Amino acid sequence: MCAQFPDFRLGKVLATSFTATLTERCGNPVERIPTPGRLVDWLAVSGLAVESCTSAQLERARELREAVHAAATAAARQDPLPASAVQIINDRSAQGRAVAVLTPEGDRRWRLGSASSVEDALGVIAADAISVISGERDGRWALCASPTCRAAFFDTSRSRTRRWCEMNTCGNREKKARFNAHKRANPGPGK
Repeated sequence: MCAQFPDFRLGKVLATSFTATLTERCGNPVERIPTPGRLVDWLAVSGLAVESCTSAQLERARELREAVHAAATAAARQDPLPASAVQIINDRSAQGRAVAVLTPEGDRRWRLGSASSVEDALGVIAADAISVISGERDGRWALCASPTCRAAFFDTSRSRTRRWCEMNTCGNREKKARFNAHKRANPGPGK
């Protein structure tokens, strides 16, 4: 039996979805994969099912996550990519044993073997990061406008003017804060 993950070409980028497992980086950071079991769960939801994960594998996953975040942030700022981040991404990509397969619909998907390890799944995430950071996919890198988030995201919107990593979280929070600040600065009559 093999595991496949969905086609992330249509607006979703697996690598940046993975970096979102640490949120509010510039505020009170929230770790979404605090245990090896939570990493296994995240990988399964992303179509990269593995049987188990050790603490050492979790640390390697977090190291990859931070390397992808650093490289994506540099790309968004149009700065040189950090050499250490590039090395980690390349190392994780080389360690994976996933294969690309062509679907009958003409899409590329990744397949992990039945005895897949966390390293195989991390290899897929690293390959996705390489694909988007190297410019192989249509879009642009941007940083979330939320001052507490500042996540790097890959903007595939038609106008390439997206401001937030996620409208449902950061975008709504920022719009609500602006609305409340406006209300405080301009109280209605009789207040």
